[in-house]
Amino acid sequence: MSGVYVIAEHDRGATSPATHEAFTAAAALAANLKELVVAVFIGSFDSDFEATCSQYGISEAVILESPLITDYGPEVWGQAVAEMVNLRRPRVVMAVGTDKGNEVLAQASARTETPFIANCIQVEHNETWSMTRTQWGGSLLEDVSVEGDLIFVSYAHHAVEAAASNTQTDLTVQRIEVGIDPSLARTLVRERALQAEGATLSTASVVVSGGRGVGATLLSGKVGCSRAVTNNGWRSHADQVGQTGTRIAPEIYIACGISGAIQHWVGAMASKNILAVNTDPEANMVSKAGYAVIGDLHEVVPAIAEEIRRRREAV
Repeated sequence: MSGVYVIAEHDRGATSPATHEAFTAAAALAANLKELVVAVFIGSFDSDFEATCSQYGISEAVILESPLITDYGPEVWGQAVAEMVNLRRPRVVMAVGTDKGNEVLAQASARTETPFIANCIQVEHNETWSMTRTQWGGSLLEDVSVEGDLIFVSYAHHAVEAAASNTQTDLTVQRIEVGIDPSLARTLVRERALQAEGATLSTASVVVSGGRGVGATLLSGKVGCSRAVTNNGWRSHADQVGQTGTRIAPEIYIACGISGAIQHWVGAMASKNILAVNTDPEANMVSKAGYAVIGDLHEVVPAIAEEIRRRREAV
């Protein structure tokens, strides 16, 4: 029993940025365990997967195939991983704790009767497994000890910053035909609704949140909002930053007129820099932000937008 096996999250063959986080976390864990990292891809893939493995120093991959794996489905993917575990006997199976990553690992761990520890920020092994994981949307850290030869682990999304390996490798790929119960295909994705191209709220490098939208396009960013704004119907729930919305990790988050309730803070806390614009100097978002402007957002935001335009025209 050996190896740290990483589930590569993808959409119809194109790997997700979360996969880069998973490969980075796996490299650190594998070094601690003196194990090899093995990438696991479920279904058909394109050359992007091979290039990504090489970029992150991964030399071995397994492709789990079945005529029933035509798209994403939690039960089908979970069964595929369970079949792989029974065949390959890894030491660790891991992914990033996105909705998809946690869902697949939960399915696989239940089918193999193996412990699953979700949303970790640290994993170590001495005589037993020791983990620190986030609870209550990131507002609480929990220390966990688990015994067992095999565990399933997800790393909290945005808890690990993706970092490519200094040494690129050639990839050896083994294809494994897995047996899938046809009844499990009941939860496969059948079709998709196309959204506007470009960065999503969860992957944008700049996010600006406020009331009715405050001009994020000037910074090539995305517009977010608080729960109160979605409750009033001013913006879609898809734009909500928070524990029950989208968790973000941009280079800069500009929070305009947002008090910073704990639910919102949980979604924004992974931001590398935060600029708060608020009339209340005691607001939670102001106290937690690295930078703050105390003033009316209706005056401050237009001034910021005007300065951005001026500097761009001067270049």
